[in-house]
Amino acid sequence: MPNPLDIAVRQKSRVLDISFDDGSSFSIPFELMRVYSPSAEVKGHGPGQEVLQVGKREVGITGVEPVGNYAIKPLFDDGHGSGIFTWDYLYKLGSEQASLWQQYLDRLHAAGFAGDSGRAPGTEVPGAAPKSGCGHHH
Repeated sequence: MPNPLDIAVRQKSRVLDISFDDGSSFSIPFELMRVYSPSAEVKGHGPGQEVLQVGKREVGITGVEPVGNYAIKPLFDDGHGSGIFTWDYLYKLGSEQASLWQQYLDRLHAAGFAGDSGRAPGTEVPGAAPKSGCGHHH
């Protein structure tokens, strides 16, 4: 498994630059990281429970916390901070970026958003309940 040599958070361009010891390097947009966050809040608690993230085109990262020697936990400026991104997962996001973008846009279109309108700041999923907790009712 490749290990990262260098990680840099680029605030202006909103990308995470990461290079690995196998010679590959990626610029991963904050938005892609945010909508594919490996947290329960985004992924849900099982297959098919993914929560479509909208309005994240201008999301920022205010800080990054190391998690052991295997991951980072970015703190997004929309308050999201529970996603733990392992080196493997960051490598996947970087290497499969084009197809992941397409899947995300397809999901936005399926939800009724034209073009990339679902990415605009302030956008909400039509008919979605206000966000609170992780969406489970007790």
